[in-house]
Amino acid sequence: MRSAELLDLLGNTNRRRILRLLAQRPYYVTEISDALGVGPKAVIDHLEKLEAAGLVESRTDDRRRKYFSIARHVRLEVTVSPYEFGAKSAYPRRSRPDTAREHLSISLDATEKRRDVRELIQTLRELEDLDRELSLAKRWVEGRLTELREELGETLETDPRLVGSVLAALADGPITVAAISEEIGADTPQIAAVLERLECEGIACQDEDGWQLS
Repeated sequence: MRSAELLDLLGNTNRRRILRLLAQRPYYVTEISDALGVGPKAVIDHLEKLEAAGLVESRTDDRRRKYFSIARHVRLEVTVSPYEFGAKSAYPRRSRPDTAREHLSISLDATEKRRDVRELIQTLRELEDLDRELSLAKRWVEGRLTELREELGETLETDPRLVGSVLAALADGPITVAAISEEIGADTPQIAAVLERLECEGIACQDEDGWQLS
C-alpha cells in the first residue's frame, strides 16, 4: 500500500483506536464496540477497510466468533518541515542493514563558526546520509523486536502481545492480577495463565503485594 493511502486510512480516529486495541490482543466485533463505544455496524465497516488494506486479518473460533488481529508490521514516517513534506511506509528489515556505520557518535557544538558554502553542502549531504541510515537501522530494530516477541510467545506457548503487555505491567513493581487486567484490558484467567508460565520460567514471582519480575 502506498504511504499516501495508508496515511488517509489512518486519518480516521476510530480506526486508530481499533488498531490500538488490536495491538494488545485479538478482539471480536462486540468487544471492540463495547470498548470504544462505537456501534457494531461502524466497527465492521472500519475493520473491512483495514482488512482490505492488509493491516488486519481475521479468524473464526470454535464458537464461530470472528476475531480480528493486526496482520503485519508496517512503519509509516511523516516529515513536515519548512523545506520538506512527505510520507513513506516500509516493512521491518529481517536482514542486517547495509550502512556505513557500526556505531553512531554525534558531536553537538553550539560554538561552531560560520562555514563556507562547500562545507555547508558537505555537512548537509552527510546528515542526509545519516538520516537514511537511521531509518534503515530503525526498520531492522523493529524487525528484530518482532522476531523476539514471536519467539518469546512460542517459548511460553501464548500470545506474544499478551506476554509483552504483562511484562510491561510487571516492570513497575508489585501488581495484582486484577490490576494487570484493568491496565491492559485482558481477561483475568488469561493473565493468570501467563503469570504462571512466567513463574515456571523464573521470570516472575508472587508475594503478598502481588506479582513482580524476579
